[in-house]
Amino acid sequence: MSNPDVVEGGFSAAPAPTAAGLFRTEDWWAIWIGVGLVVIGTLFFESGSSIRWIAVTPAKWSNLADLPGQLAAHWIQYVALYLLFAAAFGFATSLLGVPVGQFLRSFTFIYVVSVLVFALGQWERASYYNLEPPLVALVLGLVISNLIGLPAWMDSGFRVEFYVKTGIVLLGATLPFTLIAWAGPVAILQAGIVSIATFGVIYFVGTRLGLDRRFAAVLGAGGAVCGVSGAIAIAGAVGAKREHAPIAITLVIFWAIVMIFLLPLVSRELALPTGVAGAWIGTSEFADAAGFAAAQTYSGYAGHVPNITGTADAALNAFTLMKVIGRDAWIGIWAFVLAIVATTRWEQDGVRTPADAKQIWARFPKFVIGFLIASAIITWVTSGASLADFNKTVNPDLVAPLKNLRTWAFIFCFFSIGLTTRVRELAGASGKPFWAFLAGVVVNVALGFVLSTQVFVEHWTQLGR
Repeated sequence: MSNPDVVEGGFSAAPAPTAAGLFRTEDWWAIWIGVGLVVIGTLFFESGSSIRWIAVTPAKWSNLADLPGQLAAHWIQYVALYLLFAAAFGFATSLLGVPVGQFLRSFTFIYVVSVLVFALGQWERASYYNLEPPLVALVLGLVISNLIGLPAWMDSGFRVEFYVKTGIVLLGATLPFTLIAWAGPVAILQAGIVSIATFGVIYFVGTRLGLDRRFAAVLGAGGAVCGVSGAIAIAGAVGAKREHAPIAITLVIFWAIVMIFLLPLVSRELALPTGVAGAWIGTSEFADAAGFAAAQTYSGYAGHVPNITGTADAALNAFTLMKVIGRDAWIGIWAFVLAIVATTRWEQDGVRTPADAKQIWARFPKFVIGFLIASAIITWVTSGASLADFNKTVNPDLVAPLKNLRTWAFIFCFFSIGLTTRVRELAGASGKPFWAFLAGVVVNVALGFVLSTQVFVEHWTQLGR
């Protein structure tokens, strides 16, 4: 996530993209890395080989004494995987202005801990005790950052947005176009209903509590559209004051973390099908990274927790359709519309950039393009394969390795969330902004639940079959 330029009195809109800009933002580098891995995996597959060897993951285990030997037996693969990620992320972040040495030292720490967290999540009893890798990584990161502390230079490797965007692009390789075409319209409709309602409630309550209209709009966008990115984009579009976006971001992070634990646990108690739970999480979560943590946690219950039906992939697929396709992709349009409203209906002071159609592209989350490209590549490669061929060769040799790489990127992200979250700072967003945002949280979660479990329940249940 790149912060917008700050101008006197508020935030400026994002600059128009240039050729050089294709290598100067995390969004574009997430595309280059994610799609690059998909292309490499496809080339290996088409030549009769696979990237399965380097896309190593810990195996399931039941006896702790067996774990060290299992990891040691594959140490060359883990080193090779580390070198792959370190080279890709290290090169990209160096062009983003991060010292290579600092990043690599920090990323090495993240990778080693992620291996241990991933291995713990492969314990056969992990699902029973809620020891899913996303939650373990998040909690461990929170403990380290708030009780132990790390040197400030290590923040260079805690690239939450970069890791999750790369993971989303890789997720496209496991979500075929046919599924997007079938479920996408419903996801957009459901997301539209909840987003408009949530924004309206936060804006109404905020203005009634005496908040500036621009501030209320920034809060509303953070809760309704795209979390942190939404708050920043709308702050630039409406000419919000310097302090408005940070307060909105703090509230988004606070409630996103709460929902990581709350939504999967409630869904588990209600024994929601995986597709239904994923849709509810996608409708009700406030940030991509946090939502993926919650959805992946619930996907781990499939086949391990009694009464929970549906496939493990359905939770992630439904979440992605709701959050990435249904909500994130609209961020540019929301910024465009609110910029017009701020310019024509609200006070004129503070707005630094006129509303024009270019802002839709400037604010559009570019990594969504990579997600669609990855989906198109795999859809094209597998278009002629029968179900038997897919299960016998395509899935184990092409899709599964890409899914493993995606899982690693998500674990890096979840651990980084915890490492960059300071509980003390979350206490700063109190008072009127808190109550306005809370009103939106209640509507967001309740309406998302009704739509996912009642109105569109058959649609999301079918997704998991």
